[in-house]
Amino acid sequence: MPRWPLAAAQLTTSLLLAQPAPPALRIEMLVSTTWLAEHLKDPNLVLLHVADTFADYKRGHIPGARFLATGKFVDNTGKLGSELPAVEALTRTFSELGLTEKSRVVLYATAWMPNAARAYLTLDYLGMGERTALLDGGVEQWLAEDRPVTMAVPVFPASSFVPKPKPAVRAALEEAKQAVEGSGVAASQLLDSRPARRYTAGHLGGARNLYWMDTLRSEEHPTFLPPDQLRALLASRGLVPGRKVVTYCEVGLQAAHGYFLLKYLGYDTALYDGSYQEWSGAKLPVSTGEGK
Repeated sequence: MPRWPLAAAQLTTSLLLAQPAPPALRIEMLVSTTWLAEHLKDPNLVLLHVADTFADYKRGHIPGARFLATGKFVDNTGKLGSELPAVEALTRTFSELGLTEKSRVVLYATAWMPNAARAYLTLDYLGMGERTALLDGGVEQWLAEDRPVTMAVPVFPASSFVPKPKPAVRAALEEAKQAVEGSGVAASQLLDSRPARRYTAGHLGGARNLYWMDTLRSEEHPTFLPPDQLRALLASRGLVPGRKVVTYCEVGLQAAHGYFLLKYLGYDTALYDGSYQEWSGAKLPVSTGEGK
């Protein structure tokens, strides 16, 4: 009996065993509508409705949700748009919302899903990432399941929120330069979260493109794809576990979705807050075309 089929099978098995296991999924970062419905009355739950205006919130929100204005965690007053506000300002915001170190925070947005991811990044920056999650599918999924909404504004006490800032959540221009140049001890990979047309028009050299909406089932039902499919999408872009991935977009909002995705899948990641706006404004070289 020929021995080569057995040898080939043994080789295949050895190669499979040699492949590094994917990083552990951070399942606590994403909660389902079913989970939320069952935990709405938990004493430590802080559900935040992320929207531009209070009028949006008043039109209807998930029962118990508190209003978090995007302007409270996105600063557009400086030279660059959509930057993180000062820690002191963020501390006031989340104290007014009643957050404590025991809070279990769940976020959802109405107008644009990356706003919820940006709120997550903000709380991660303040040291609350391990106690914060996104609502999978957002309010769209909640409504699609005929779950209740209300116009009632909850009453809750303020707190004395104590931040524990994590500067590594943000990548500065210098780290983006090192990623483009492939310099440094372990240069980061770059992920561009913008639509393909924006990417092909101009992107940071070596960046891989994965439009944030391509990680969802559909626009109508914006729940995340299964983890295996998400990992396959990243692998198809050449993004490998074990190397840090820096996300960017136009001004740092779409990139927050990429940041959340990567962290959820167990990657080491950071968000380049200045993003393409800062890079192009500094007249640094850009690449065009489809890239990788």
